[in-house]
Amino acid sequence: MTALVTGASSGIGLVFARELARAGNDVLLVSNQQEALESAAKSIATEFGVKATPLCKDLTEPNAATELHNYCIANHIQTDILINDAGVFFFNYLQRVPVEKIEQMVLLHVLTTTRLTRLFGADMQRRRKGYILNMSSLAGLVSMPGIQCYCATKAYIDNFSRSVWYELHPYGVNVLSVTPGAVDTALYGLTPRLRKLAVRLHIAIPPEKLVKRALRALFHGKKRCMPGIVNHLYLPLVKHCPDWLIRCAFRRIEKYMK
Repeated sequence: MTALVTGASSGIGLVFARELARAGNDVLLVSNQQEALESAAKSIATEFGVKATPLCKDLTEPNAATELHNYCIANHIQTDILINDAGVFFFNYLQRVPVEKIEQMVLLHVLTTTRLTRLFGADMQRRRKGYILNMSSLAGLVSMPGIQCYCATKAYIDNFSRSVWYELHPYGVNVLSVTPGAVDTALYGLTPRLRKLAVRLHIAIPPEKLVKRALRALFHGKKRCMPGIVNHLYLPLVKHCPDWLIRCAFRRIEKYMK
């Protein structure tokens, strides 16, 4: 089988690509970081003996999903597994964020994820077999200052994915929404000291553990995967926090961000 992984040059996406290659799947790695992408593809091909193809593409462009789908058709790449992992993150007051950054997040998380699911999902439906994994977040299940756009777009991914699960599951195609809490990657801009502390306190999960649990859920036909017992405890607590406590926490967290 062949897996297409977006955001595959680093972080969770790279771990997804490596884990799928370890299982014997060819991989198409997509990212906007050319040098890191080519290095990752070369390393995966050498280590696991599979075909690893790097494709540098900016998925925040409005037509990126269609262009990616057309690339696969032109190069006779049958995508059996689609991992929509590419994501962006910023932490700030909405009024301080450049409009261009907001548009990039909405385009990537909402438009590109939707189009990739639509285009490759239709191919899988015709073949009556396939797997689509869309990376949402625990943040999509709550409302938080500083990450208002991230919460909103990840909420869209979660609801969208679980809705499409009902449509495609009868055709042998599974769609999974993954809603992790904090993951130990550079995405959030935390200092190395805080990242290590978060892992020790089990607030953040190593990406390797996340990916293994997510793939297990994907191949077992689940609609949603929320790895980590802490997250199941954290979610109801946050939802019932008083507004003054959330505002206080926001002011304290802000000074630790890059």
